[in-house]
Amino acid sequence: MIQLHNSMTGEKEPLLLAGQRALKMYVCGLTVYDEAHIGHLRCMLVFDLLVRFLRSAHLEVQYVRNITDVDDKIINRANEEKRDWQELVESVIQGIAKQEQRLGLIKPDNEPRASQYIAQMIDLIKTLEAKGYAYVSQNGDVCFAVNQFEHYGCLSGQKIESLIAGQRIEAGSKQSAADFVLWKQAKPGEPFWSSPWGNGRPGWHIECSAMSLDLLGETFDLHGGGVDLKFPHHEN
Repeated sequence: MIQLHNSMTGEKEPLLLAGQRALKMYVCGLTVYDEAHIGHLRCMLVFDLLVRFLRSAHLEVQYVRNITDVDDKIINRANEEKRDWQELVESVIQGIAKQEQRLGLIKPDNEPRASQYIAQMIDLIKTLEAKGYAYVSQNGDVCFAVNQFEHYGCLSGQKIESLIAGQRIEAGSKQSAADFVLWKQAKPGEPFWSSPWGNGRPGWHIECSAMSLDLLGETFDLHGGGVDLKFPHHEN
């Protein structure tokens, strides 16, 4: 029996159901604004070894690891270096690929880029808004209202009351300091896409939600990534 530590329960649990021979795994990949450091490469290696082990046990594994190519860090770095953000992204992706080759890492079955899934993100945000989980803030950003989701904090153990404002954005116009942005209004000099809420770009957390949903469906077996992503990214 293959067991892994379940971050939500804090216990070792069977990875597969009885008779299950296929597994779907989504790993949160890199935000491509700089080369991978040793911590990034360690994370890649851990899941590389897990996939190899599972396949050696004659399991069918669908391994998805995304690339975050739309993010504040990318835009800020591109502006600092006075270069096009897409040029920066391509350069960094090529550099990271060479690092992976030197480590002998296998390629994921799917390596989606956030910029390729904007339409799916917009549809997902519209669904959340229609169900009352999302709202348009005073400055035009669309935010997720964490107090509308009763299980918020169950992964990381965080309490909404104790959360500090501004994990990745300014918190002034949100209904609650713990709410997070799903769609950001465009600022001068930044890349943007059109949406029902005006020109803008997706927030970090909705990106992986849309990509995993599209490629793996509403449920999959394993969601992995660096331990530093447990909160806020994986929680959100």
